[in-house]
Amino acid sequence: MKKLLLFSTILVLFACKNNSESTSSEENIMTEPDGGIGDGATSPAMQFPIAIENTHKKDEFLKHKAVQFDIALIFGGNERLNAKITTLTNSGKIKIVKKDSSTLTFDGENAWISPAAKNYNGARFDMFTWQYFFALPFKLTDNGTNWEMPKQRIMDRSKVNSAKLTFGQNIGDAPDDWYIIYQAEDQKLAAAAYIVTLNKEISTAEANPHAINYHDYKMVDGVPFATTWTFHNWSKENGIEDEIGKAKISNIKFITPEDDFFKPANDAEEINK
Repeated sequence: MKKLLLFSTILVLFACKNNSESTSSEENIMTEPDGGIGDGATSPAMQFPIAIENTHKKDEFLKHKAVQFDIALIFGGNERLNAKITTLTNSGKIKIVKKDSSTLTFDGENAWISPAAKNYNGARFDMFTWQYFFALPFKLTDNGTNWEMPKQRIMDRSKVNSAKLTFGQNIGDAPDDWYIIYQAEDQKLAAAAYIVTLNKEISTAEANPHAINYHDYKMVDGVPFATTWTFHNWSKENGIEDEIGKAKISNIKFITPEDDFFKPANDAEEINK
């Protein structure tokens, strides 16, 4: 889905599915650590994402310059992406080297593909979505994130602690996206339901919500990362439903890239779709 929240992700995605899911005057959305109270205390709404980020060792993650991983992504039985992704830990720059040797690069301002002949519809989606899903546990309190009060929701057959995440105007490629973030018992990120509004009307996106489920966490230099993702249809009533895709994440490592690592190649073309 994108969500760099400097873009960001794209991902970051969403609006409400129906009136009962949309924000009402009875729901408490807080964007300041103290909820605007002014006493410096963390608001109940913000305690939820902060707990997840702390469990994922965000401070330790951000001590590193960049992180790199391999992704093998399957949808509908077909390979969707096979690539090595490198991203600054602050999501400011991204590089994706695909199995066919084409390269997607976000240099901090623009997204590029090299060689230009490899440009395709959906390249910008690929540029930001998979990186954002990987970085999501570390981006929950980025500037522009708005949180509703946590509550129990059905995830997959049972109710777990969850909260709805929306974004401020002009945040990323798709500020109308929304997420339902699910928290595991150990306070790690368990799953995220979402809609994708990039290049879509909100009503179209909300008619087709999905979810990513995070599995098989492994520690890399003291930071937990999910190494299996499953993608599902999702509904408010049933939570996570049938599986529609799967990704394996491997060879995760922190790196310090060269200064020109995220510079687009001479034969690169800017991507807008």
